[in-house]
Amino acid sequence: MGITGRGIGSLALAAGLTRAGTAVLRAKAPGGRDRWERKNYAGRTVELYAGPASALAAVAGAARVHPAAGFAVLAAGACGAYDDVAGAGDPRRGFGAHLSALRDGEVTSGAVKLFGISAAGLVAGAVLKERFLDKVLAGVVIAGAAHAVNLVDVRPGRAAGAVAGLGAAGLVRRGPGAELAAVATGAAVAVLPDDLGERAMIGDTGAHALGAALGAAVVAGNQRAGLVAYAAAVVAAAVYGDRVTDWARSL
Repeated sequence: MGITGRGIGSLALAAGLTRAGTAVLRAKAPGGRDRWERKNYAGRTVELYAGPASALAAVAGAARVHPAAGFAVLAAGACGAYDDVAGAGDPRRGFGAHLSALRDGEVTSGAVKLFGISAAGLVAGAVLKERFLDKVLAGVVIAGAAHAVNLVDVRPGRAAGAVAGLGAAGLVRRGPGAELAAVATGAAVAVLPDDLGERAMIGDTGAHALGAALGAAVVAGNQRAGLVAYAAAVVAAAVYGDRVTDWARSL
């Protein structure tokens, strides 16, 4: 079973919007070019345009398939963007560090991101599925996928490559799950060359948005047994987040 015409259209739309959005942001550079530059792990200057561009493309493509999926991707991207701005320079990593700060009365950008994406995932899951347990599992999968993709975003191309690879596996199916997988794959493939070339990075904005799109694809394409398996996987990734990150760095 090959990719459908609608899947090809969703992939092409997401890729085209990502490339176009990146070009527009690069030309306009809202707030000045310094705001759109960061140093990567190797100390090289990279652009941030690809993050918002891929996130907005994923929002448009996902909303075209199902409004609830578009909402989840939008919320994940917005929370990631907040952390990219407000959390710049914060050395704390992992849920434990941000929850510890929260217990001490400090609301970090990481905590806002954690609870914001989780809430959005549960809302989207409640719309996408009919039975209560499936709604909860769907929320866990969407939010967990968003966080899991961000966990591996520690080297050039890791997050976008993971989304492209995992999303491509869902393209051979039919229905809204395959279309959402095509959206995630198209946006990821569009940013991958510049990401791997260390000319751009997608940041938390892009990683969380693309991860949420991938999670929505899983939700749309699976029944309870599949949801349980994927929910267990993303929860395990969250619990062992530091190990997942170390594994990604070693690749």
